[in-house]
Amino acid sequence: MQDTTSRTRPLAARNLSTLSVVKPPIEQRFTRPSVMGVVNVTPDSFFDGGVNFDPETAASSARRMAVEGAAIVDVGGESTRPGSEGTSVDEELRRVLPVLESVAGDVPVSIDTAKAETARRALELGVEMVNDVTALRADPELAGVVADAGCYVCLMHMQGEPRTMQLDPTYDDVVSDVARFLEERLAFAVAQGIAEDRVCLDPGIGFGKTVEQNFELIRRLDELTALGRPVLIGFSRKSSLGRILGDPAAKTGPLSASLGVAVAAYERGATIIRAHDVREHVEALTAARAVVG
Repeated sequence: MQDTTSRTRPLAARNLSTLSVVKPPIEQRFTRPSVMGVVNVTPDSFFDGGVNFDPETAASSARRMAVEGAAIVDVGGESTRPGSEGTSVDEELRRVLPVLESVAGDVPVSIDTAKAETARRALELGVEMVNDVTALRADPELAGVVADAGCYVCLMHMQGEPRTMQLDPTYDDVVSDVARFLEERLAFAVAQGIAEDRVCLDPGIGFGKTVEQNFELIRRLDELTALGRPVLIGFSRKSSLGRILGDPAAKTGPLSASLGVAVAAYERGATIIRAHDVREHVEALTAARAVVG
């Protein structure tokens, strides 16, 4: 997948003001296709039920994912599964800081947060990317933190909030609406001083979308890549995969279906695939890349 010998390594812990080092454009840092591993440091992850809630287990999982070929590992301390409630910044920090401290300098990490203070503390520990499911809407200070650090950032579309997003998601046209939203948030980020070449975009699979809308976003992914920024897709193990296979009450989907969608997303232009099963996704996408040439 990605040449680990040339992979940018996190910086040692230091003041945020020293983190504004020149980074290569995100397209160079994450060549197509790259895999982002997922480590949810929460007690109620939709996929693993909280297996990584223990910091030592979470750090071990992050190291394993890096060995398996993850270009970066996404560490999050607040559940965003449908119906979930929010988490305080103190609790979020209590969950993620021990993990980030443990892997600092060893594993390339992104922080899955919408909170400026969590992002700031994570960046001091060498985190490379802020992955914000609210696209810089939840915390007015977060854009400034990202801009000052010169780090990478992922802006995601979500209709509503995790607690209510799946109650009745409606769109005039889901792809056009999501593209318009992402274009607006990209413009906002740049206006706040974030370099455009540090930004990737995420259509937010499962975040305020029906099963059909999720697959429509993959089918018409070219309309999102036309925005000119790398696109991240996080379809791994989500309930839509189980539901198309015949279980209308599915809460998760199987690995086989996750791999199928990952390859389809890559073939349609996705750059980063966010996945729980890193080794299998790396292998599948390596084969797909060999076919594409």
